[in-house]
Amino acid sequence: MQNNDLSSGKGPLSGYRVIELGSTVAGPFCARLMADFGADVIKIEQMEGDAVRSMGSQKAGRSLYGASILRNKRIVSVDLRQERGREIAARLCRDADIVVENFRPGTLENWGMGYEALAAGNPGLILVRISGYGQDGPYSRRPGYGVVCEAISGIREITGDPDRPPARVAVSMTDYITGLYGAFGAVMAIVDRQRTGRGQVIDAALYESAFSFMEPHIPAYQQLGLVARRCGSRLPGHTPNTLYSTEDGRYIHITAGSQSIFKRLAAAMGQPALLDDPRYATPTARARHDEETDALVQAWTGSRTLAELERLLDEANVPASRVFDMADIFGDAHYAARQMIVTAEDRQLGPVAMANVVPRLSRTPGEVRWAGRDIGEDTKDVLALELGMEDAELAELAAAGVIYHPSPAPAR
Repeated sequence: MQNNDLSSGKGPLSGYRVIELGSTVAGPFCARLMADFGADVIKIEQMEGDAVRSMGSQKAGRSLYGASILRNKRIVSVDLRQERGREIAARLCRDADIVVENFRPGTLENWGMGYEALAAGNPGLILVRISGYGQDGPYSRRPGYGVVCEAISGIREITGDPDRPPARVAVSMTDYITGLYGAFGAVMAIVDRQRTGRGQVIDAALYESAFSFMEPHIPAYQQLGLVARRCGSRLPGHTPNTLYSTEDGRYIHITAGSQSIFKRLAAAMGQPALLDDPRYATPTARARHDEETDALVQAWTGSRTLAELERLLDEANVPASRVFDMADIFGDAHYAARQMIVTAEDRQLGPVAMANVVPRLSRTPGEVRWAGRDIGEDTKDVLALELGMEDAELAELAAAGVIYHPSPAPAR
């Protein structure tokens, strides 16, 4: 059900309305992706604020994480624990194209807001349901967080060094993966709706999203009985492909497992005759002799500085890079040329840096239109404009704690 609200952007999803009922990371990221590409996203948030606002770093009491993951959205505060609050949310959902939720399965049904109820009168509604373990099955009612679902997916077992316990990536990786799958599913459902006029439910589970990244290890176990384990920075079966230390105490990752690239690496190392040695002559042989292969490369990198290695490998057209930290990224010429870091204005903090929209579309690109707004900042405007509520009704709902709208804050 397309709309022409001015809050929509100019991207390919311009004119589509999304209601976000999700919280923390997976749901908000899923809806944020659609907002970046022009959808009119209305986030329904509790008065105490989404948990994502308390994650990450703060400045002057404001969430820097929230400035990014809540960007491009209109923020409405409605208490879904109250029946009247649920009625308001349901009215907004019934006029939407897409609804995103990541409550525990059964929560929407208990509130009288299951798919059948929301889609009554709006058969084209698309509902993205993100949960830990899916909408059915014996684990479905378990509470699911991304890092916990990584453990059950198997991906945690292969992350980290072999002589240490399984590690984790220091971001909510599986939440992001699942949010991405959810957004992809929603767009596919939009395409199908254009043909059929009917909506559908997208069931995106955190553990399944993480498990899908175990792709090479699934047939290896079924066919060969191989149980994938942690290999540190190596990529199993593709050698050399790992981190190597340098003379000046830094690290560089070199990926040269394919035959043509290893030939260029051997030449850069001044050892082209390595290709004549049966241990290093083919990718399969190098994978079988990964310890010896890596030792040769390490001996070479350990006798040169990081800057020298970067120059030599770049000249030889061998894929390699230092391990960037955020300071490296902010100072990097390629990031700057590609405008990968943009700023959006926060009313108190001024320009807040965040990652630009990806992927890049040549004709209908996404854009960052505004930073994440405050809790309930758009409550009155949205309910008045979209549901036709008058000032007296809004005041009564606010007094009853059903909705929340902050007092106007002074601009920076």
